[in-house]
Amino acid sequence: MIPHEYIEELTRRTDIVELVGGYVQLKRKGRLYGGLCPFHSEKTPSFYVYPDTQSFYCFGCGAGGDAVTFTKKINSIDYVEAVKLLAQRAGMPEPTEDDKTGRLRSRILTMNKDAARFFHACLNSTVEEARQARAYWRRRGLDDKTINRFGLGYAPDDGQALYQHLRDKGYNQQELDASGLFKRSQSGRIYCLFWRRVMTPIFDLRGNIIAFGGRVLDDSKPKYVNSPETLVYHKSDTVFALQIAKRSASHRYVLCEGYMDVISMHQAGIDTAVCACGTALTPDQIKLISQYADEVILSYDSDEAGQKATLRSLELFRNSPVRVGVLQIPGAKDPDEYIKKYGADRFKALLDGVGNALDFRLGRLRSQYDLKQDAQRLEYVKEAVEMLAQRSNPTEQEVYAGRLAEETNISKTAIMAQLADAVKKAGSKRRREQDRARLQEGEMNQIKVPYSAGRGALGMASAEQRLLAAMLREPGYIDKVSAQLRPEQFLQPQQKELYEAMLRCREQGVEVSLATLRAFVSEEALNELSRLAAQYSDVNCTPEDIKLYLERIARGTPVASRAASMSTNDIEQYLQSMREQKQGTADAEDSV
Repeated sequence: MIPHEYIEELTRRTDIVELVGGYVQLKRKGRLYGGLCPFHSEKTPSFYVYPDTQSFYCFGCGAGGDAVTFTKKINSIDYVEAVKLLAQRAGMPEPTEDDKTGRLRSRILTMNKDAARFFHACLNSTVEEARQARAYWRRRGLDDKTINRFGLGYAPDDGQALYQHLRDKGYNQQELDASGLFKRSQSGRIYCLFWRRVMTPIFDLRGNIIAFGGRVLDDSKPKYVNSPETLVYHKSDTVFALQIAKRSASHRYVLCEGYMDVISMHQAGIDTAVCACGTALTPDQIKLISQYADEVILSYDSDEAGQKATLRSLELFRNSPVRVGVLQIPGAKDPDEYIKKYGADRFKALLDGVGNALDFRLGRLRSQYDLKQDAQRLEYVKEAVEMLAQRSNPTEQEVYAGRLAEETNISKTAIMAQLADAVKKAGSKRRREQDRARLQEGEMNQIKVPYSAGRGALGMASAEQRLLAAMLREPGYIDKVSAQLRPEQFLQPQQKELYEAMLRCREQGVEVSLATLRAFVSEEALNELSRLAAQYSDVNCTPEDIKLYLERIARGTPVASRAASMSTNDIEQYLQSMREQKQGTADAEDSV
């Protein structure tokens, strides 16, 4: 355990608004700060930071917690590593906790750096295979500055060379096995995953080398070999070259298919080029890119596979706040080839004249139909109108309806009438979805209590929630509450867990905060407290309010405990008596 005193000091030195503001564009909203959630794609802000409780919460995806939680999630690291990162940021010495996982992660990162230096040194050696590797990078049009900037290298033909090099540096077998750099043959012989390949290191946002990609010098198979998932590398949430792109003054990003396209663009002066690690773009990668980009241009290969990848990516970006364009590359199969044939200036001109996502979708749809045939022409218009109804605004609909009229020789008036019907249907569907979503909102939907707890349980649970939020904001209330409320009175297990943790902190003289409660509760319970802090952030709780909440719980406790011991038949009779009371036959105070 990291000492409570250390966490308390770290919390005092960390301003969560400043911390989160380094990743999210926050706007002040009264006492709160709001912005687009970095943990899921959204166009309307539902993410808030609460200075009073030094917490954050997203009403869209439910992510919440303190500064440590945010640091963990945004960097995909564990608790101890997050504390160390915050300590470094706050100018504090690292905690002295002996954490095996943290140490192993640190050793893998250091090993990857040593491996990258080894590969780079092999590229610059005097042997013949190194000369061939240098010639490969030269044929790809890369200069020394770019090779050094990206740390490019070469894995020699000797599959044991890197292994011996790292053993000589003091890495033990457990560390070597965990690195993802080596494999074992059926006979048990250890060899490097990469051999006789040009090497591209992959960095995380902090500049750590977390993985490698290797390509053969010819066209032999497999052409590419990439690092497996490890303790430090998760390809689904890693974006190649983002650690460089995020420092750019431009917020227009170019999303490519492969490392080479990215590197070529950077050499050409396009410093926001990035690509997804893995075989296909993922929602996590889109969330990551959306934290830094205002606009994303998809620059995939011009072949059929590249165009299908473009469509998949457009669908993933649909709920992202960034604007999305699609680059068409004439006269070349990919950006790397285009830059070599026509130069960087012409490629930048292509980027400046890029078409939007709707142009690309309609173009793809148009290519599927023969407009000389009436049936296909009508089907094309029908599909295009449905697409416009769902994915465009009124101004765009006016423009594209005119284009459709010219393409199909159908009057714009007829197309606009058909479009109006489609928009109406799409609007009805959207409203139904919004209504369903609204039914999931609100305090009562968040309160999950057993059916057997009786009708009074919802009001009782609401009072318990408000008490927890009030005690987090004003720990002085804990003494008053603890004198009248026992942990076993809480209806929800997570909230009982939180209340017990608050009492324990109070007994031990530990400051009550999200950061210190973490040592006593589960991650789920901590997230629940973040939600409560957010839900009741604008509720000023006075001593009189505390008294009313305690009274409400006291009234509800006999009802809840009595209902918990009832049979199904008893519960039905009990609920019937409550209905009769509600009709005025008796005082129903205890059942409200």
